[in-house]
Amino acid sequence: MEINITQSAQEYLNTKNIGQRHVFLALDDGSSKFSKLGGSCSIGNKFQLVVADNEDADYAEPVENNAGLQLTTGHDEPTYLGEGLTLDYKMGLLSLRDNSGIIDNAVTVTNFVPQDDGDGKQLKKDMQELGNRIC
Repeated sequence: MEINITQSAQEYLNTKNIGQRHVFLALDDGSSKFSKLGGSCSIGNKFQLVVADNEDADYAEPVENNAGLQLTTGHDEPTYLGEGLTLDYKMGLLSLRDNSGIIDNAVTVTNFVPQDDGDGKQLKKDMQELGNRIC
């Protein structure tokens, strides 16, 4: 998989202090372990860039890019991504598109902070609350 990161998107990402950290192109629709969204209205059309200090075996698919990022994605994400993948930055928003059109006009950049939620109840509660507000 390959993505073109426009000059304006590269400049924006430079403000996020990514450096040589790992970047995961991850779904943000409740299906990803990095997602807090829980609404079914966002399945496959919401993405995020997750910045982490370490690799993640679930996000090991390389994404070639022109920005020199250590960018990878998961097994499920390519299902929603087509040819001509581009990440752009306009009017204060990161936009992800492919040859078919816009996929997500508000891609977020998130710094991953590992948390021990034990049984996952708090994450489930957070996802339900957020899902109720956006769907």
